[in-house]
Amino acid sequence: MFEILKEHLSFRKQLVQLARADVARQHKGAALGWLWELVKPTIMITVYWFAFTYGIRNGGDVMGHPFALFLVVGIVPWFYMSSMLTGGASAIRKYKYLVTKMKFPVSTIPTFVNVSRLITHLAMMAIVLIILLFNGYQFDIYILQFPLYVILMFFFFNAWSLFSSVIVSFSKDFMNLIKSTTRVLFWISGILYSVDEIHVEWIRDVLRINPITFFVEGYRNTFLYGRWFFEDWKALIVFAIVMVVMIVTSVLVYHKLRKQLVDVL
Repeated sequence: MFEILKEHLSFRKQLVQLARADVARQHKGAALGWLWELVKPTIMITVYWFAFTYGIRNGGDVMGHPFALFLVVGIVPWFYMSSMLTGGASAIRKYKYLVTKMKFPVSTIPTFVNVSRLITHLAMMAIVLIILLFNGYQFDIYILQFPLYVILMFFFFNAWSLFSSVIVSFSKDFMNLIKSTTRVLFWISGILYSVDEIHVEWIRDVLRINPITFFVEGYRNTFLYGRWFFEDWKALIVFAIVMVVMIVTSVLVYHKLRKQLVDVL
């Protein structure tokens, strides 16, 4: 852990430059460029809103809030998390030339990919805030916990990316498993519905083990429900345990396999 932190501090300027380059690289040659990061999610949100407002849900409110706003606040963090689930896992393979042709600290590769995705996420959240204001929502003291959720989300998925990108470097099958699992996580993470509305208690408790559910509910607690992160202390403790396990696992896997990365790549 100490060595990983040292590498990040030593290469902090390069991380920022590579993060900016990663954002530009994703849409190189496209006329709209970086704006595609906003256009694609907007199209998806519109499709889900139409399907659930005029089809499946018949426009019903969720937890006392219009479904459109409920959906937007929950699905925007999902776009960031889903991109990290797959993009973070493929980070080392994507930038393998930094490992095979340059003396670059491998542990920092998932980090600058994470930073580039976070830049897009914050830009989308700015749009979400504008949408809420236009719909008559006023921001109160609960918005102070928004940076906390962003920081926790960043570090959790940074640990995930370090772990998964090392494993994916050795096994492409693991990448296929991640892609398949990501689709499942979308439907079981409370993005299109509220976990609180599930009446079977044990199912509700199982879903709350999922860190994606923790972040989605956290965003809604901040912008819609007016709840502090510590009010549901059970969910907070469960997330803390999952976070620690993820960090320890990623560090151990990286420590064990990093010297073999050059050979497998």
